[in-house]
Amino acid sequence: MKVAAAQISCRPGDLAANLEKISLFAGQAHQAGAELIVFPEMSDTGYSMAKIRQHATSWSEGAVPRLRDLARNLSLAIVCGVSERDGEAIYNSQVVIDRTGQIIAKYRKTHLFAVPPMAEHLCFSPGDYLSDFSIAPFRFGLSICYDLRFPEVYRTLATAHQTTAFVISSAWPFPRVEHFRTLAAARAIENQSYVIVANQVGTEDGTTFCGSSAIIDPSGVVVAAASHEREELVQVDLSEEVLKSVRDRMNVFKDRRPNLYQ
Repeated sequence: MKVAAAQISCRPGDLAANLEKISLFAGQAHQAGAELIVFPEMSDTGYSMAKIRQHATSWSEGAVPRLRDLARNLSLAIVCGVSERDGEAIYNSQVVIDRTGQIIAKYRKTHLFAVPPMAEHLCFSPGDYLSDFSIAPFRFGLSICYDLRFPEVYRTLATAHQTTAFVISSAWPFPRVEHFRTLAAARAIENQSYVIVANQVGTEDGTTFCGSSAIIDPSGVVVAAASHEREELVQVDLSEEVLKSVRDRMNVFKDRRPNLYQ
């Protein structure tokens, strides 16, 4: 199964320009034979709290209907970080759309980055559930950016949800690029699972993002990676045989002792 991660820059508050960029990269992934493409966090509004407050919409309008049309027209599954307004609340969300244009999963970021100048907790409400979806033969767990620092999320997805790959939409800043790379590899190694992470690149509201989008195999090998400074599309064929081989060689799930971890 071929998957792609789109490393793009966004224009804060410019939905039309951002959707045009998403369409361009989705078209490239389709031409390359990908079945699934992953986009960064807040790809519709850009990662600007002021613009998000202004432009966040319900999913009956805004970016999501356009993403559904795009997925249907290209016969390509899409995971995209988008804003979501639900009543008075705004969520930092991921939408999962299958190749027929149907929404098959959604996730609301559960860990909000409270450090200034982002201060997500002043803009977003936190999600309260974990989420996954399947495209045979893989089951994918969803997460967003700062979630990467919380290994409990990924262990729960791997055990309770039986996921075999993690999909991460991110807007990770450049000063902590080594944390980003190390944590993504760790999540793959400790859970013997693929990691597909799509990160923003460029600068918005004074924050420069670190790019470095990557696809990492279940042994922790980075099998495709983007630069830290330009827009790119990275693609890999996920292998069920590689997954099985890694897990058969060292059965860490069988050797766990959950009674000690309470």
